[in-house]
Amino acid sequence: MSGEMIHPDIRMAQTLPSRFYTAPEEFKRLKGAFNGWQFVAHAAELEANTVLPVGHMEAMTGEPILLVKGEDTRCLSNICTHRGMRLVPEPCAKSTLQCRYHGRTFDLDGTLRHMPEFEQAIGFPSKADHLHRFPLQRWMGLYFTAMEDAPLLPWDMLEKRLGFLTPEAFTYDPSRDRDHTVEANWMLYVDNYLEGFHIPYVHPELNQALDYAGYETETFEGGVLQLGKAVEGDVMFDLPPGHPDEGQAIAAYYLWLFPNMMFNFYPWGLSVNIVIPVSPTTCRVLYRGYVRDDELALQGAGSVLDTVEHQDQWVIEEVQKSMASTVYDRGRYSPTREQGVHHFHRMIDRFLS
Repeated sequence: MSGEMIHPDIRMAQTLPSRFYTAPEEFKRLKGAFNGWQFVAHAAELEANTVLPVGHMEAMTGEPILLVKGEDTRCLSNICTHRGMRLVPEPCAKSTLQCRYHGRTFDLDGTLRHMPEFEQAIGFPSKADHLHRFPLQRWMGLYFTAMEDAPLLPWDMLEKRLGFLTPEAFTYDPSRDRDHTVEANWMLYVDNYLEGFHIPYVHPELNQALDYAGYETETFEGGVLQLGKAVEGDVMFDLPPGHPDEGQAIAAYYLWLFPNMMFNFYPWGLSVNIVIPVSPTTCRVLYRGYVRDDELALQGAGSVLDTVEHQDQWVIEEVQKSMASTVYDRGRYSPTREQGVHHFHRMIDRFLS
């Protein structure tokens, strides 16, 4: 790859070739993109449980992990260091971790505490007998981990924009959990998310809540922030004095972080979408909801999430069917409406380079 598959000038650029949405070899090449920082959970999910298996991380990276709250919060391997048994099958409020296979026991910091029938083992225990610890970052109550070294995300910049919402105080609402299987490549789901261009054509209900003419897209290293503006009289954020968007009628902040994380901030709270690659033509989308104000959940852009999700699934599944065409390969970007898609494709290009 030359690094110039996607031209840096959006006015001249062509989109990703269609093989990236269908070919097993391209799907495999991009799997490594998921080893960087990934959303694990909100701090509220550790209020009732001290140990939280994170299934979506295994689905993306093949690595079973735990979020564990002891004296501090850690991200640990969910594999017993004796014979590889999964330690914790579901969320629980335990003070130790004990393997159900042979009884090996760990403290919540991952340190081996006890192992029966190993009194005669030489050189035991060693560092390899403790649970592996993965890096963990907390940003405004949201936990992130990574499978390998990755550049830090621009938390300070994002917090200046979104910190007034104090998302660390949101409550977890399991009734908002969704797990959708979509018959489309994961990148098509991201492409669709990163532009408001389709809203008037695909989302009539959402179009009534958002001012399409005022929709804005901002790109930055590692992600995209989209600003959905409220129509007159509809629900919007109460922005504090001095906020960068003071004076604007913001109905929603749509934050995407490379490659597959979506954080949708509404006046009622936060909806998180995690896109999981399954095959070249299939993905899963997990929804998690964290509530700030229940009364606002039935108003504005954040009130029709299930409807919008089904509409998005329909349109990208239709597009996926066309990716096998022999006469279509690449399209062009709208310079005024598809800056986010162009930015994403440039990031894919750089990753593969």
